Amino acid sequence: MAGHVAAATGITPDIDESGVGSLGSHPSGTGLDRAPDGLGRPWANRWRLSSMLTHANAWLEQRGIERGPWLSVCFGIGISVWMALPGVFYWGAFLAGMGGFLLLALPQGREQRLVYLHLTCICTILMVAAGFVTIWIKSSLMGTPPIPRPVVVQLAGVVVSRETRGAEGIVRLILATRLALPASGRAVDGAQAGDGLRTGRVRIALPVAQDSPGLAPGAHVALRARLLPPPPPMVPGAVNFARTAWFAGLMATGRALGPVTVIAPAPPGTRLDAIRQGLADHIRHQLGGSPGTIAAAFASGDRGSIARSDEDAMRDAGLTHLLSISGLHVSAVVGAVYLIVARGLALIPFVALRIRVPLAAATGGALAGIGYTLLTGAEVPTIRSCLGALLVLAALALGRDPLSLRMLAVAAFIVMLFWPEAVVGPSFQMSFGSVIAIIAFDSSAPVRHFLRPRGEGWLGRLWRHLALVLATGLVIELALMPMSLFHFHRAGIYGALANVVAIPLTTFVSMPFLALALLLDPVGLGAPAWWVTGRSLDLLLGIAHLTAHQPGAVTMLPGMPGWVFAMMVLGLLWLALWTGRVRLWGLVPVGLGAVLAFMTPSPDLLITGDGHHVGIVGEGPEGGGGERALLMLRTTRGDYTRSTLMESAGLDGEARPLDTWPGAQCNADFCRVVLRRSGRAYAILMSRGRDHVDLAMLARACAEADIVIADRSLPRGCRPRWLKADRRLLRQTGGMAIRLAGHHVRTVADTERGHGWFAQLSVPLPR
Repeated sequence: MAGHVAAATGITPDIDESGVGSLGSHPSGTGLDRAPDGLGRPWANRWRLSSMLTHANAWLEQRGIERGPWLSVCFGIGISVWMALPGVFYWGAFLAGMGGFLLLALPQGREQRLVYLHLTCICTILMVAAGFVTIWIKSSLMGTPPIPRPVVVQLAGVVVSRETRGAEGIVRLILATRLALPASGRAVDGAQAGDGLRTGRVRIALPVAQDSPGLAPGAHVALRARLLPPPPPMVPGAVNFARTAWFAGLMATGRALGPVTVIAPAPPGTRLDAIRQGLADHIRHQLGGSPGTIAAAFASGDRGSIARSDEDAMRDAGLTHLLSISGLHVSAVVGAVYLIVARGLALIPFVALRIRVPLAAATGGALAGIGYTLLTGAEVPTIRSCLGALLVLAALALGRDPLSLRMLAVAAFIVMLFWPEAVVGPSFQMSFGSVIAIIAFDSSAPVRHFLRPRGEGWLGRLWRHLALVLATGLVIELALMPMSLFHFHRAGIYGALANVVAIPLTTFVSMPFLALALLLDPVGLGAPAWWVTGRSLDLLLGIAHLTAHQPGAVTMLPGMPGWVFAMMVLGLLWLALWTGRVRLWGLVPVGLGAVLAFMTPSPDLLITGDGHHVGIVGEGPEGGGGERALLMLRTTRGDYTRSTLMESAGLDGEARPLDTWPGAQCNADFCRVVLRRSGRAYAILMSRGRDHVDLAMLARACAEADIVIADRSLPRGCRPRWLKADRRLLRQTGGMAIRLAGHHVRTVADTERGHGWFAQLSVPLPR
């Protein structure tokens, strides 16, 4: 054979001691004795690539059922990509790209040996595309366009739901109505205002003093109201109510101007809304004060009466999840009913020997969970938790493992299929994130080794279980911290310690005694149970306030970029969904994302979408050091604007009026501030008046400023050196976050443009 090779190629093969041939030198001087570096490299690289693909295929083959939960992750990725891309052209291009990748991923002849790798690629592409198409279809079919501008109209409609928010002194009504917009004589978003009718829902707020028993769901009412389009994020990274309203069918929000007239009362019959409201009122009457408002939230989902100070304390202590009817509450109800039914039937031998007790107990628990979900308003987080509980009950009835990542992936897929918009919200992310963290941590090898039976007394077992509870709480806090920082710009530090006491207290004392009190009230024996419930909730609030007021209890950060957050979430999923040492690779994107998040600088200027509010972040107008603070151009009657700007800047505390800050030059019409950043002075001119200003003076002031900000349209003669953020520009871009160093500008339109809930178009900003 060697001779044939030599004769055909002129190359003499050298045979080494192992019998393996190698290419020797050629006496004819053909140059093959020292081939150029580039020759052979493609062959070597292809061999290495083939080897890597083979190893990847073998690794995927070994993973087996661990691959399953990633299908739900890919479905969620497709939904998130649709949310991030800015319009139909990009959506079509993405699907076309997915189709191209699918063709490349199909196995070709001899590549059938990589069947698991090909199958993984195909399933990944299909699930990403399926999630993408699902949210696109729902947005197209169910999305409700907002009204184009504020209007004052006479409304007539049917009350769909009502919510009493005692802490704010208002009642919120959701009305189904047909809205005729008055013509304005000018085009809005390419259409003439007043063209046709709008059919949909509006949310109306009216003072508690104007409330009446007739304003019940099903009643026909008439009123005069001022309506606004659902507001987009105030600044980049803030709450996006416009997106929520788009999928909820809300085309406007507003406030009643005068009394509400009941044209026709609600039809007779028992309604869950009336039962829910009556239950909440009864609980608040029995307990009163803050414990009563917390107990009403547990039993009926009514959080509107909780005091702002209590809600802030629960948030900063990491206990807000106790106020939202979700996994903990549904699990407590379902678990209690399951245990009671199972134990009760086991005490009756005649029944226990003739039916499957676990199946009967699971049926009772399922009915209790569904009833509790309906009673508390059937909000999306509650429905999501109920679906998860039903899957757990089904697994128990079938004798399967009820707490597995596969079960959780199925529950997540069902939720995403019907409510795909929930994927980008904090509720979905934090509820599923916490359960994933619990299952992944408790099923890990170190934890199982820690809990294995040992020859020790009950005190040693108790210590180990308490240590595990604390460690689990810490893992949950760390897992949810990226989500809390991304959505709320804050995260609690001591939440794990607070939850170690608060969760058992709520699960085994507050909720059971609350249920017992409600059961005993019809016979007049509920007083002792109400007393225990009140004292337990006093203790819960005491823990919240004590934890929230500890030094360093809250970490504040400015908004991190979306891609950093996505990198951290994917790293956490990699860490949780795989087993073995390979999962540790997830720490790399998590650690890198954490570093990038903590290195994200605060914006120097925050401008709301209407240009009315401006926040200046820093140590002072001249950058001379001192405590970091937020300087606000205008003071506000409420806390929402101030808290939103503070959170977006990553600051805590109180905002200060700009005109009281040393160095600010303010009059009735304008404020001028000089900010020094990175060795350069930036002059900021801000309008705060509505009176006529001399055009020549305005032109000179604009020419001396780097940035001009106004809540009204400025004339063309106003030409600042860098940016004119007036009403004309802000109407197209939405709110802004500006870093002066590097002239970096983020706008709401950067992430929301192209979607129906944000109809404006982004325009290029000057650099």
